[in-house]
Amino acid sequence: MLETLPIIVLVASFALMLAINVPVAICIGVSTLLMLLATVSDASAVTMARDIAEGMSPDALLAIPFFIVSGMLMGKGGMARRLIDFANALVGRFPGGLCYVNVLTCMMFGSISGSAAAAVSSVGGFMIPQMKQNKYDADFSVALTSTAATTGLLIPPSNVMIVYSLAAGGVSVGALFLAGVFPGIICGLALMMVAGVFSVRRGYGGSYKASAAEVAKNGLQALPSLALVIIVIGGIVLGVFSATEGSAVAVLYSVFLTVFIYKEIKFGEIPKILLESGITAAIVMIIIGCSKGMSTSLTAQMIPQKISAMLMGISDNMVVTLLIMNAMLLIVGTFMDMSPAILIFTPILYTVFRDIHGIHPPDLMGIPAEKWLPIHFGTIIIANLCIGLCTPPVGTCLFLGCGVGKTKIADTAWKMFPFFIAMLVALMLITFIPEISIALPKWLGLL
Repeated sequence: MLETLPIIVLVASFALMLAINVPVAICIGVSTLLMLLATVSDASAVTMARDIAEGMSPDALLAIPFFIVSGMLMGKGGMARRLIDFANALVGRFPGGLCYVNVLTCMMFGSISGSAAAAVSSVGGFMIPQMKQNKYDADFSVALTSTAATTGLLIPPSNVMIVYSLAAGGVSVGALFLAGVFPGIICGLALMMVAGVFSVRRGYGGSYKASAAEVAKNGLQALPSLALVIIVIGGIVLGVFSATEGSAVAVLYSVFLTVFIYKEIKFGEIPKILLESGITAAIVMIIIGCSKGMSTSLTAQMIPQKISAMLMGISDNMVVTLLIMNAMLLIVGTFMDMSPAILIFTPILYTVFRDIHGIHPPDLMGIPAEKWLPIHFGTIIIANLCIGLCTPPVGTCLFLGCGVGKTKIADTAWKMFPFFIAMLVALMLITFIPEISIALPKWLGLL
């Protein structure tokens, strides 16, 4: 009983505080402290404070506030509208063209801003009213936007990949960035296919037929925004700068683009943007610190090893274990934000993921297992938790989408099921075909 008491205290206190809407960072910190106090060791609040400080100390985390600033600058600087115009010129002519425009823009904007919430607000603020005007169902439009916005968390640069790198013990951020490209594209294509089927069945037509000259013009206007990804990822891959330095470059480029080129942000607005970014970054860092404290405490209680043994006891079949692991993450994603979920469950479930590959895991594409396994698991956990951003009770993208589209959450949630199925199919492909994640970093020499 004494061995299980700390875990009972942790789970019960965390669930209770979450149920009464206590902020997730406080839920994590307080429940971990209560667990430490319930142990028979000398662990105390001092231990928790030390773990929180250590959790926020890695240099790699400096990239997160920089990318947050860059994303806010781009979100307020007219980038979304230019990307929408470009996507509309490319695919707006097809049946259901606005659906493809929506998904394509969310993929591009989400990757540049690194924020699914920003993609819902910026892209949805323009696309959802436009889809309504063209007689697309309002709940359908919100459901599509909310799910498509999550694709940008896989396509680099991505803050959650930096968080995963920390949780996984220092995995290459550059390799992770590249590993998310193909999975993100697959998720976007899956959503497009579902939207296309519904558009044909419901008679949603193309809204805009652009000439070649218009495609070229809109492409040139959007090119400076898209160049941010090329500059940041290219610089990291070529070794010009690290991921942290790349995030600082992203801020400088965003200021130059939005203030001097697009001229949609004035110098006087920058302090307010920095303040908003600072508040967001502070919340993220507190969550990271508290989550690190919980992860360390769980490891001290041998929880990863116990869960691994339990799952391996259910079945030693790799397919079955991977399905169970994904099911656990899908449940976690419905009530926990992505960053704390990654920090807490990566050490736990990566142990399972590594163990099911055997004592001597095989090489893949000539890459040693100790290099490709954490990269592959990173794309799995991120793709999985993206689904949770669209599901109640903690579906950030769903709530924002309904707010932008002025729809009811209950009505929109039902319209999301076909898109959930598409995302689950993409998740299964990512899970069981590791080459999807590994190929690009391998080809570009980061693995």
